[in-house]
Amino acid sequence: MIRPVSFSFNEETAGNNAFQIKTDVHNVQAKAREEFDRFVALLRKNGVNVTVLEDTPQPPTPDSLFPNNWISFHENETVILYPMYAPNRRAERKEHVLKEIDKQFKVANKIDLSYYEKNNLFLEGTGSMVLDRDNKIAYACLSPRTNKKVLDEFCKRMNYQPVIFTAVDNNGQPIYHTNVLMCVADKYVVICIDSIPDANEERMVIEEIEKTGKEIIDINYEQLNHFAGNMLQLINNEGEKLLVMSTQAYQSLTNEQIEKLSGYNRIIHSSLHTIEMNGGGSARCMMAEIHLPVLS
Repeated sequence: MIRPVSFSFNEETAGNNAFQIKTDVHNVQAKAREEFDRFVALLRKNGVNVTVLEDTPQPPTPDSLFPNNWISFHENETVILYPMYAPNRRAERKEHVLKEIDKQFKVANKIDLSYYEKNNLFLEGTGSMVLDRDNKIAYACLSPRTNKKVLDEFCKRMNYQPVIFTAVDNNGQPIYHTNVLMCVADKYVVICIDSIPDANEERMVIEEIEKTGKEIIDINYEQLNHFAGNMLQLINNEGEKLLVMSTQAYQSLTNEQIEKLSGYNRIIHSSLHTIEMNGGGSARCMMAEIHLPVLS
C-alpha cells in the first residue's frame, strides 16, 4: 500500500472514470491520508501483514494510493508492471517501491508491459483484470484502459484464460475497471450481472464462474455505485480469510448478502469517503496483494 503525499482529484483520469466526483472539501490530501492510515490500522489490527511505502512528492502522483493498477505480484515469484492510460499515473512506477519489494520478497522474474504505452494500448493491472488465481482465469471488461492485445499477452505469459466482456454503468457508459463490478474470492464471486448488457456475454460470464464451482452473489447498480464490487479477500497471519471493503460498500449490502458473505469469511470495512469521491476507487484499488514468497 502506498501512503499518499499529493492525493487530489486527477483531471487526467476523470474523462473515463465516472466514479470520480470533484468535491469542495478543503485539505483533500490530509483527509485522504487520515482515511489511509485508519484503513491500514484496521488491517493490521485484524492480523493482515501490510507493507506500507511512503509516496514521494516528486514527481507528483495524485493516484499513487491505488498501486494495484501498475503492479501485480504472483505465486511464481513474478512481478508485472502495466501500461497506464494517464501520463501522470505512469510516474507511479517509482524505483523505491520496486527496491523495497526486492528487499522483502523473493522475485525471480519481472515482466514489464509498460512499453505498450507507446502505442496507446493499456492494461491497468488488477483494476483492468479480476484474477481467479486458483483457476488461472482473468476476467476483464474492455474499456479505454483495458486492451485485448495487452490482456492476451498477460494471459499467454502467465498461463491464464481470458474471459472478456463489455460492461456499462447505469448511464450506459463503459465501466473503466473490471474490479468495480466484480470480486473473485475462494468460494464465491460478487458481481453486478446487470452491468453486462449483451445477453450472450452475460451467459458466458455466468457459465465460466459456475464452472469453477463458486457461488455468484449478485449486486445491483446502486450497490456498484457504492463500490460494493470493489472488495478483496485477504488471508491474515493466522490463516483466517477476511473480506475487505469500504464502509459505504458494506452499508449498501442487504442483510441477506451480508449473511451469505459472512458465512464464507469475516467482513471488515473502513470509511474511505474522500478517497472514493475524488479518486473514483475504493478499498480493493488501494491494496496490491503480495503472493511472492517472503525472504527469510
